[in-house]
Amino acid sequence: MSGPISLEPGGSEPDTLALRLAETRPPRRRPRWASDEATLTIRLPRQGPDEEEVSRLAAELADRVGPAVHPYEVAALLEAEGLSAALIRERYGHPSLFSLAAALYERVPRTFPEPAPAADVWRPDTVRCLLRGVLFALPGLAYLLTHPLWNAGRHAPALIVAGLISWAWGQALGHRAHLRRAAGPREAGRTLLGGAPVGAALATAVAAPLAGSGPVVVVATAQSLYLAAAGALLVLARERLLLAALSPLIAGSVVLPWWEPGALLRAGLPALALLGTLAVTALALRTALAAPAAAGGSRPRFTWSVPYGLFGLAAGVLVLLEGREEPYAVIALTLSMGPAEWLLYRYRGLSVAALRATATPAGFLLRSAGILAVCLLGYLLPLVPAALLTGAAPEGLLPLAAALWTALLLQAFGAAWPSAVICLTAAACAGTVALLGLPPGPAPALSLACGAAALCLTAYALWQLGRPAPHA
Repeated sequence: MSGPISLEPGGSEPDTLALRLAETRPPRRRPRWASDEATLTIRLPRQGPDEEEVSRLAAELADRVGPAVHPYEVAALLEAEGLSAALIRERYGHPSLFSLAAALYERVPRTFPEPAPAADVWRPDTVRCLLRGVLFALPGLAYLLTHPLWNAGRHAPALIVAGLISWAWGQALGHRAHLRRAAGPREAGRTLLGGAPVGAALATAVAAPLAGSGPVVVVATAQSLYLAAAGALLVLARERLLLAALSPLIAGSVVLPWWEPGALLRAGLPALALLGTLAVTALALRTALAAPAAAGGSRPRFTWSVPYGLFGLAAGVLVLLEGREEPYAVIALTLSMGPAEWLLYRYRGLSVAALRATATPAGFLLRSAGILAVCLLGYLLPLVPAALLTGAAPEGLLPLAAALWTALLLQAFGAAWPSAVICLTAAACAGTVALLGLPPGPAPALSLACGAAALCLTAYALWQLGRPAPHA
C-alpha cells in the first residue's frame, strides 16, 4: 500500500481519519481553539512543531505574552485559555504545555507597558486655597474701619498680646481638631466646641492687665472670639460661610474712600461681622455634632499639638516684628498664605510622582531637591513685586516668608518640633535685639534671624523629605 485506505465510498484519499460525531448526542460547548467543522480531527504523528500554527497563536496572544518575564507565565496563560495537552500535541506539534510556552516566549518580543497613571490625591483646590489667603487678611479691615475710635499707642499692646495668644492656641487646637477629624466630623466638632471658648477666654485674660480700660477689654474679647470662631470654621472647611459673615466689613471698607460712615457704623459693622461669624460657627458646629459618633479609637495625646502651638507663637512674633518695620508688607505676606497652602499640596503631589519615576534613593533625593527648590521659588518670587509695591525691602520680607513656608512644609509631614524650635530661636533672637536696642538693629536682626532659620529649615527638609519613606 502506498497510502491510507479511504473508509468513505467514493471519497478522496485524505491524510486524516475522520469519525463522525453521533447525531443523537447533545451538543457540547467547544473550546475556542477547536475546529469550526463538525468533526473531531485526529492528526497523524508529526516530526516537529507546526510553525505556522505556533506563529498564528503567538500573534493572537502577543499583547499578553510580551509582558511575561518567564516562560512559566506564558504556560499559566495557555492553561487559563483552556489548551489541553492533546490539543497542544495535535495542533501545534509540541510535546507539552511548557514546550509551547517556551516557543511563544522566544517568539514574542518583550514589552513592558507602563501602568496607567494614578490619580493625584494631593491635587489642590485652587479656589479654596486662594479664598483662605483672602480670609486671613480680611479681618484687618476691622482695624481700618475702627482706627479713628482707638489709640494705637495705648490700646495696641493688649490687642497684640491677645492676638499672639489666640494665634498660638488656634494652631494647637486646629492640629488637634484635624487629628480628631480623621475619626469623624462629630469628634472634630466636639474638640472645637470645647477648645475654642477656652482659647478666647485665655487670650482675653492675658490681655486684660494691659488694657487699662473696659472698652479695650471688650475689643480684646471681640478679637479673641473672632479668631477662635474663624479658626473653627477653617478647620471644618467652611470658608464660604466665613466670607459671608465678613461681608459687612467688606462693604464698609469699600465705601471709605468716598463716604465717611460715622462712629456708629465704624463700630457697628465690625460688631455685625463678629455676630455673623459666631452665628455661622454655631451652625457649622451643630452640623458636625449631628454626625454619627465614631466607633472606638483612641484619642491623640495633647502633647502632640504643643509644637504646633509654639510654632504659632513664634510665627506671630516674627510677623509682628516685620509689621513694626513694614506694615503693608505684612498684608502681602498674609495674602500669600493662600498660594503657600496651594504649593504645599503641589509639593506632596510632585513628590509622589517622583517616587514612582525614580528607581534609586539618590535619584529620588535629586528630584526631591529640585521639587523643593521649584516650590520655594514659586512662593517667594511673586513676593518680590509685592514688597516693592508696598515700599518694603524684599531682603527683609523674603527670609521671613521662606522660613514660614518651609516650617509649614515640615509640619505637614509631622516634623513639628524641629520647625517650632528653629522658629522660636529666630523669634527670640530678633525680639531680644528689638527690645533691648542691640546692634545691628531690629530690621537687620530680623532678616538675619529669619535667613538663618530658613537655611536650617530648608536643609532639614531636604534631609528629612529627600528619602522615599515620608512620601510612601
